[in-house]
Amino acid sequence: MTNMDWDAAAASFDDEPDHGLRDPEVRRAWASRLRSWLPERPSDVLDLGCGTGSVSLLAAEQGHRVTGVDLSPAMVDLARAKLAGRHAVFLVGDAAAPPVGEERFDVVFVRHVLWALPDPARVLGHWAGLLRPGARLVLVEGVWGTVTPVGIPADRLTEFLAPLAEDVRVERLSDDESLWGKAVHDERYAVVARIPGAAA
Repeated sequence: MTNMDWDAAAASFDDEPDHGLRDPEVRRAWASRLRSWLPERPSDVLDLGCGTGSVSLLAAEQGHRVTGVDLSPAMVDLARAKLAGRHAVFLVGDAAAPPVGEERFDVVFVRHVLWALPDPARVLGHWAGLLRPGARLVLVEGVWGTVTPVGIPADRLTEFLAPLAEDVRVERLSDDESLWGKAVHDERYAVVARIPGAAA
């Protein structure tokens, strides 16, 4: 989708259960997963491809400082409104090369974005460079569709991370209907990877 397409989709983006997290059960399920993926102490979280900020809001509610980046100005406007008054900043920019300057983070969180980017291995290297030593990448990805599937299989993503990460954990998410608001039959997963040599 182009930037204009995402702007047009912004108004109805949160209608999907796992986008808007409006259903209390779906919201609780994502909050619980996020709590297990993010550090216990208040941390600096970079949410790339943040959309309307639904996951950013969960992270902020758990005490984290959030920087969100999305290519769509309309999405960013909605995220800013959703997190008004919280410790959060939202920027319009490319998730593959976020406009954060020299700032470094404790977590780079990315959901359903990497599969759509050219050269994901290179992008992962760039994201790793945005992390403090010992920080983590949290990547929620999958493979969607049966006739002409799109996405990144979990084993492929772990291959991309092998040169970068010291510790890689894969969690299967497909079977947890509460995350999606319905049963899903495709491959959905999260990878939590610690990056020991991240930039200081």
